[in-house]
This record gives sequence, structure tokens and C-alpha cells, in this order.
Amino acid sequence: MDKPEPDTAEWRDILTPAYVTPLALVCLSVWLHAADSLLVATMMPAMVADIGGATLISWTVALYEIGSIVAAAASGLLALRHGLRAPMIAAALLFGLGCILSAVAPNMWIVLVGRLMQGIGGGGLVALAFVAVGLLFPKRLSGRAMAAISTLWGLSAFLGPLIGGLFVEYGTWRGGFWLFGLKALVLAGWILAKGGAATPQAGAESGTQSAETFPILRLACLGAGVILIAWSGLEPDWIRTLVIMSLGFVSLGLFLHLDAASGDNRLLPKTAISLRDPVGSGLTMLFCFTVATIAISVYGPLLLATLHGASALVGGYVLACSSIGWSIMAVAVAGYGERHGRRLIAVGMVVLTVSIFGFLYSVPNGPVWLVAAFALLEGAGFGMAWVFILGRVTSLAGPGETERVAAAMPTIQRLGYAIGAAYVGVVANIFGIENLGDREIVLSVARAIFVASIPFAIVGLVATWQFVRARPPRSPSKPEPMR
Repeated sequence: MDKPEPDTAEWRDILTPAYVTPLALVCLSVWLHAADSLLVATMMPAMVADIGGATLISWTVALYEIGSIVAAAASGLLALRHGLRAPMIAAALLFGLGCILSAVAPNMWIVLVGRLMQGIGGGGLVALAFVAVGLLFPKRLSGRAMAAISTLWGLSAFLGPLIGGLFVEYGTWRGGFWLFGLKALVLAGWILAKGGAATPQAGAESGTQSAETFPILRLACLGAGVILIAWSGLEPDWIRTLVIMSLGFVSLGLFLHLDAASGDNRLLPKTAISLRDPVGSGLTMLFCFTVATIAISVYGPLLLATLHGASALVGGYVLACSSIGWSIMAVAVAGYGERHGRRLIAVGMVVLTVSIFGFLYSVPNGPVWLVAAFALLEGAGFGMAWVFILGRVTSLAGPGETERVAAAMPTIQRLGYAIGAAYVGVVANIFGIENLGDREIVLSVARAIFVASIPFAIVGLVATWQFVRARPPRSPSKPEPMR
């Protein structure tokens, strides 16, 4: 009789020849995506000084996030049809070529094309990496693999700004893109040579998938909506801006409508954005606060460098404080039971709102350490709430919706970042972000982007109130025994 496989595992069990290569491939895939955003944000002041394009800064975030959403939606279908090896190689090549294109870009428009490619490639690598954990590791080792990925994600908050800052201070920002592009190409070659990420083909089932399985029309509406919102601020004129922005929100509304009518092929719950539905209020809360808090990530390093003379390295680590606060607080509250979850979610969202007002004061006025303190506070707000949001959202979901709701959370979060970046970009352009040599104008931009974030925080607080006071649906009661 075969000896049953143990239920638990030690680190030495996964660091064996059979699993160490797939673990390294998965971790490198996640690292490229996790460190990329902070790397680019850290290098942004130097990029603008070299090639211009201050009015397009927000696009570097919006296009990256839209690319990631599209890739995440496509990854499951691609893995089903082609296994993991070919899609991961394609994603790594796309990410690498996007980095190289940004590295040689003569202007910010070319950088944007590269950023879109990086978003699609990086988002695909992360989504496929999580699929790979379930397919390439036995269940008893999957927890260790996820722990390694989580640790690497946390390290990216420290190393991303460090790498970007070192290239800016001692070389050129183009070197940062070259480094990540070459790493992505090495990853693609490694997967091709070793076959470590390969899985069997999906089999006959893959041949039965219709082309309609992939939500092309819905994702086109989603991408068009974000691009229209961003486009509305390029040449600020109140009538033009309002018309184009309105078209953008109509396109986003069409995406939500089409998605709600897509049955089992939906990307989001039917009531993804709602203040009345319990699940919808939770997702609305998440969406509003990601929109409300993106301004510091998009413009923080540039404003700190322009107004306070902060170096690229300092600006990057101010952003990293948010990730540090998130990690510290998430660990601190992890031991609390679900009965404290609603209170911690509410407190976390209030803390996030306070951090926005803190940025409104500290970014224009300084000192830099105060901006870092509010970044730490922002991360702490997300950290204390995030531990409990997923559990509460899924507990409020109806029958058969748990998996869809859980999968919708990262999509809603990325959608919030994309729309938020486009939105604050419009505000920054209206107030004259291209005039970086005029301190008074830059000060007005620094105030305006955070004032513009406050309405979303207020709606988020309303959604939070609805979310934390909602009651999970009761399970059908058992009939009383006959007496």
C-alpha cells in the first residue's frame, strides 16, 4: 500500500530539484509585474525632464492597468486552450519588448505604447503564475509557493524604488527599462529551454470553446472608456473636456450593462457598482478608494522633486511607505476574528480618507517626511481593512457567486486605478501640469488633484457604511422535527 502524502510541508520540501525551477519561474514572473509600477514612478521625474510629456504622466498608469485587466481576462482561456508554456512565453516577450520600446523612446507617446505592452505582458504573467501554482505544485506545497510569491511582492516595494533611483542617480532612466526588458527576455528563454512552466494541453474541451468566450466587446468598451476620460484632459477646454469625459463614462456604463447581461460569462457580479446591494456596496467602496488614492502614486515623485527637491530615490521610497504600512498593518490585524472585521474595515476607510486630506496639506507644503508619514497611513488603512474585505464580500454573495465575487475584486481594484489615473490626469492638465517651471502653478496642481479625490472618498465612505451594516443571507433553515 502506498504511503499517503503528508498534508503539511516545510520549506525544504519545495526547495528540491523537482520544484525549485518552477518556483523560480513563477516568482520571476510576479517580480517583473510587482516591481514595475514603483520602478517607473520613481524614474518619472527624470523621464519628463528628458523627453517631456508631463501631460501624459497619468496615461502611463491608466494604460498599464487596462492592459493588465485585459490580460487577466484572457489568461484563463489561453491556459485552457494552450497550456501554460506558450502563453507565459508570449507574455514575457510582450513585457520585455514593451520595456525595450520604452527604453529607446524619443518621446512620451512611444513610452505609452511600451507601457500598454508591459501591462498586457505583466498582467498575463501574474495571472498565469497563479494558475501555475495550482497546476505545477501539489496541494500541500501550494501554500509555500504562495508565501514565496507574497514575500517577493513585499520586497518589490523596497527594491523597485531602489533600482529606479540608482539608475536615475548614477546612470539613466532608460537603463531601468533595459534591465527589466532583458530579465523578461531571459524569462521567456528560460521557459522555452526548460519547459518548467509547461502543462498538458487542455484537451478536447479546448476545442469546444467558442470565440465568444473571450469578452472582446466588453473589454473594448472598458478600454475605450478609460482612454476617452484620459483624452478629455489633453487639450483642456471645459466644453470639450466635459463632452469627451461624458462619452468615456457612457462607454464604461455600456461595459457594465453588457457584462451584467452576459450570464455565466460575466467578469463582475451583476451589481458590481451599487450603494444598495450588499456585494455591490463592498465593490463600490473598493473602487472609490482606489480612485481616491491613486493621485500620490501618479504624481507624488514628480511633485516632490519639483516642489521640495527630493531625489528620485527619496520620491520612490515615499511611495514605498504605502506598501510598508499595508504589510505591517495586515500582519498586525491578521489575528483578529471576523467579529472585529466590520469595525476594522470602517476604521480603515476612515484612515484612508484622512490620508487624502494629509496629502492635500503635506504635498504642497512639505516637509517630505510628512508626506511619507501620510503614505504610511494610507497603506495602513488599506492593510487593516483588506484582510477582512474579501471574507465579508464573499459571505454576502448569493449562491454560486462566491468565486465570481472573489475574482472580481482585483479587477475592480485595477479598474479603479486606471480610471483614477485618467481622472487625476485630467485635473492636473486643466491646472497646467506642463508648466513645471512655474512653482505657483505646480502648487495649484498639487492641491487640485487631492481636492478632486475627496468626492470619491466621500462616496466610498457611504458605500462602506452600507457594506459593514449589511447582513449575510441566511441559509435555509432546517425543518423542525415532528413532535
